[in-house]
Amino acid sequence: MTDPEGGAPAPSQQKLDGIAAYETAIDTVIASAQRNLRIFDRSLSREYNSPRRYDLLRDFLLASRVNRVQIVVHEPDAIHRDCPRLVNLLKQFSHALAIHRTQPRARRVYDPFLLADDVSYVHRFHYDQPRGVLALGDLNGGQELLGRYEEIWEASDPALSATTLGL
Repeated sequence: MTDPEGGAPAPSQQKLDGIAAYETAIDTVIASAQRNLRIFDRSLSREYNSPRRYDLLRDFLLASRVNRVQIVVHEPDAIHRDCPRLVNLLKQFSHALAIHRTQPRARRVYDPFLLADDVSYVHRFHYDQPRGVLALGDLNGGQELLGRYEEIWEASDPALSATTLGL
């Protein structure tokens, strides 16, 4: 579907009603990304260790030297334990992948989202609920989430590093 003036595709939205649909939507948005991915969650799911998600993220990072992935979580400890593939990507692409932990003042944010290129996103309304939305090409919604993400990023600190010493 294109806009009436024949330009870019019109924005599309799809309601998500379960964790499986949410995880599939994340893969869809990652696959659509061209320049940047911004991810916020309480803690990353084990799907970030799946071969498919690993390949999507790796392909994205290999596609261009300017591509970036920024991740902010409330609880980063599970990443080492449950997502060794993601940790491997951090080591391999330390210049392009950053993982932060929220500071106490930002720990009240409860709605996880993934934003690609500031126009496509997956947004859950609460991390304890499986309901959410997948939006592709939604500039207005993307800009709103970008503003929120920037606030969260500013209220976070590096959590994982590519080296054992954190250097």
